[in-house]
Amino acid sequence: MAEPLKNQFGPDVAEQIADDLSAASRRAGSPFDRPAFLAQCLDGFDDLELGPRAQRIADAMADVLPNDRTAAMEIVLDSLGPELDGSDEFGMATFAYWPHVKFVADHGQGDVETALRLQYELTKRFTAEFSIRAYLVGEHRDLTLGRLREWTDDPNEHVRRLVSEGTRPRLPWAPRLREFVDDPSPALALLERLRHDSSEYVRRSVANHLNDVAKDHPEIVIETCRRWWAAADHDGRRMIRHALRTLVKAGDLDALDVLGFGPSSPAVVESSTITPDVAEIGGAVRIEMVIANPADEAAAALVDVRVHFVKANGSTSPKVFRGSELELPPGETATVSKKVSVRQHSTRTHHPGTHRVEALINGTIVELGSFELRP
Repeated sequence: MAEPLKNQFGPDVAEQIADDLSAASRRAGSPFDRPAFLAQCLDGFDDLELGPRAQRIADAMADVLPNDRTAAMEIVLDSLGPELDGSDEFGMATFAYWPHVKFVADHGQGDVETALRLQYELTKRFTAEFSIRAYLVGEHRDLTLGRLREWTDDPNEHVRRLVSEGTRPRLPWAPRLREFVDDPSPALALLERLRHDSSEYVRRSVANHLNDVAKDHPEIVIETCRRWWAAADHDGRRMIRHALRTLVKAGDLDALDVLGFGPSSPAVVESSTITPDVAEIGGAVRIEMVIANPADEAAAALVDVRVHFVKANGSTSPKVFRGSELELPPGETATVSKKVSVRQHSTRTHHPGTHRVEALINGTIVELGSFELRP
């Protein structure tokens, strides 16, 4: 079993933050009670999960740093280490700045300019996508949106990504931005400035943001992606495909049409096999289809597999597995094969019974057959 993430965020993180803040406080001529800080951080620390550990340290920062929050944020700014180099994975090391992010979210409202400057620096070392949300509601909303607009041109890709990621209406691990769920237009105006970004890291965030919006306003995302698709290069079209992934998996015909997989495509499922037809829990099932183009012109086909998994109560729940994107010349065929695991997973528990299998070809459902699953 993998080690819990909280174990990589141990007392040593609090001790390093104490050292950094103590040194910055001395430079600012401000007292810093290191023993009191650590005592507050580490009281019951072992019993806390990852998020509460970060919050505990943030609360201690608020209690030990100056009550003048501008002075406190200046000390935090001066305590920061070097910026990230590139956008690769940096493991848990950067999570040492999570308490700083929580601190500025909770205690920076009295001086929003310094708070935004602190978040600008934090996002170059970890991320400020969680804290910036506290400034996108209420009285600081317009000022923050204006600053984010300026940051769309920032030379640092982490700052540009913050613009998209921080305004996501359904950002994981964060409360929803209800105003942006209801009306995504302020954030979409920022995405318009980022859609040609040179960084894949930023473009992927734009795609994830659009995928969020599609869950509440699919028509807006489809219209946006249709307009972007016409002028998009290879990287831009890859971004749009990722943005439409939820709608495509749901078989949304308009989303499929944006990507060129319209219902008028002549591509069909010519034949299929499901092996074995009786499988045991713990094994796997292979689903294979021959896709044909009987027409006299090229045919595009987006082919996915949908399995209706049997639940404990005997009902079924469908799951779509990504297949292939095909461009078939006239009269040609192509084979699409998908191996579906029926091992027990932490995210999917298998039960005996008849499992129906379907193909989704450009959004059209084609029955392929079924397999029996046994203990």
